[in-house]
Amino acid sequence: MVDDWRSDRIGSALRGTNPTVLRRLDAGFAVIGDVQFLPGYSVLLVDEPDVRRLSDLPRGRRTAFLADMDRLGEAVERVCRRLDAEFRRVNLEILGNADNVLHAHVWPRFEWESPDLVRRPVWLYPAENWRDPETALGPQHDGLREAIGRELDRLSVPAAGPEDGARA
Repeated sequence: MVDDWRSDRIGSALRGTNPTVLRRLDAGFAVIGDVQFLPGYSVLLVDEPDVRRLSDLPRGRRTAFLADMDRLGEAVERVCRRLDAEFRRVNLEILGNADNVLHAHVWPRFEWESPDLVRRPVWLYPAENWRDPETALGPQHDGLREAIGRELDRLSVPAAGPEDGARA
């Protein structure tokens, strides 16, 4: 039987059969998005399939999930900044309106986006963008996947010295 990872993204990630997984993090899985009309789009999936909302997690796991979201966001930002001079920022979103499992979207945003969309939520992009075979995740994104994964690895290594922003 072929594993239909799309119908059980978290279960397939736990089984090691979800091909979109970039890295296993502390409270979830960093995955690259199925669509790449904004190159670098990634998602953080919680690692517990029955968790629907952030508030379903105990406080320590909640904090770990948010830290993972921050780490994935920073990894995407660093990679996109290196690869595209028109990179603007990263948008982080926890919505859960369509998929009833806790997950966070990491959307890179670029100056080359249409002026009527660049300052608006990604969800306002036309439906064609979400179904365009030209920007669907595929082998052409392998370099991007590897770069985000390597950046996640770098960000996982504890820094020497005090935390960023800490005062002596």
